[in-house]
Amino acid sequence: MLAAAHHGFGDPEVLQPTTMPLPRLRPNDLLVRVRAAGLNRAEMNWRQGKYGEQPGFGDSDAVIGLEMAGEVVAIGPEAQGFAIGDRVMGIVGGGAYAEYARIDAGMAMHTPDNLSDEEAACIPEAMVTAHHVLLHLGEMQPGARVLVHGAGGGVGTSLMQMARMAGARAIVTTSSAGKHERLRSLGADITIDYASQDFAEVIARDVPGGRVDVVICNMGAPYLERNLRSLEAGGRLIQLGLQGGAQGSLPMDVLMTRRLRIEGTVMKSLTPAQKAAMTQRFAQRWLPVIAQRQLLPLIERSYPLREAAQAHRHFEQQQPFGKLLLRC
Repeated sequence: MLAAAHHGFGDPEVLQPTTMPLPRLRPNDLLVRVRAAGLNRAEMNWRQGKYGEQPGFGDSDAVIGLEMAGEVVAIGPEAQGFAIGDRVMGIVGGGAYAEYARIDAGMAMHTPDNLSDEEAACIPEAMVTAHHVLLHLGEMQPGARVLVHGAGGGVGTSLMQMARMAGARAIVTTSSAGKHERLRSLGADITIDYASQDFAEVIARDVPGGRVDVVICNMGAPYLERNLRSLEAGGRLIQLGLQGGAQGSLPMDVLMTRRLRIEGTVMKSLTPAQKAAMTQRFAQRWLPVIAQRQLLPLIERSYPLREAAQAHRHFEQQQPFGKLLLRC
């Protein structure tokens, strides 16, 4: 098969079209003919070597890629719920940037009939993560006020759409002037330019009550204190990224007197059973909505598999609105 394998770690150019053997099927695996694979920030970190010499996601160390869509071509002896020819989408532990990939059957979902493979490939990582942090960990309820940082990316746009569809008030941050109008058209109540505005000041001034109930943050250290001071009593901060650094200032008095909760999550540290449970919770809540095309990923551009390096360069330099994908 053809794959975009990484030859060492570093700039996007380490990703090269490479002929490789097909993945070996494990007992609970599906072998999928990949039609499309979504791009995610975790894959940028992987390519740069931030996860070590052996990334250890579980399915492939040599081939990057954490989400894909395609059709089942072989089934392991213990895999259940799928048949040869089924269209599927799902999260994999590496290996999606290829013409074939293996996926644990517990992580696979049937692709709705009226969804293209390109759309399906951009759903699993971003939307399963969004559901996990917003509704499972964040325990968001209808009427809540939710702050989403970095709302222009794949996870961010999914979070904002889900929050609105679940009856919440969405406050979002972004730095691109062109993204504010697009986010408002998707239902954002308030958009904040984090490059020129202090989000805590805007929340205190413009949000009813001056605080929010849930914060979903991908930045980490530079936002920690302001995130906590922006939370209502009993509020939750869910940390799913550390793009700004790992060492921040924690106002313990605010944490204690407002009874706040801070919870971190990273998918690669979860067990297969935990990942499967995440997938099933998402599928039960959102697949019927997706099948009606009421919730869809936003796709900025697709690239052929041979141009994986160009796709990574685009991701890092141009801050896409929504998702980029590879046509495999």
